[in-house]
Amino acid sequence: METKELVRKAVNVATNGKHDHSEGRVAKEIENQTAKIPSDVFLWTGIGCLGASAILRIFGMNKVGQFVGSLAAPILIMGLYNKVVKTHGSDKYSPMESWN
Repeated sequence: METKELVRKAVNVATNGKHDHSEGRVAKEIENQTAKIPSDVFLWTGIGCLGASAILRIFGMNKVGQFVGSLAAPILIMGLYNKVVKTHGSDKYSPMESWN
């Protein structure tokens, strides 16, 4: 992409507030539904996975315990994403009519 085109897009965004990219309908609807879930659910589910993993490994179920423990990171990341969407929104360039 040439410098002139980048400058043109930047000026276009600055002057009329529109951007070339926006979220799709599916992403907006998923975020609308997941925003209803309290952030504590993700936190306690992630901590629960770690505790369940420890218990499973104590009882000799190492592979299952390792699998359950590996779920904690993605769950906590989903909680972080959920929190960011709740506080900042996902797409500041499109109307938020579906969030009402």
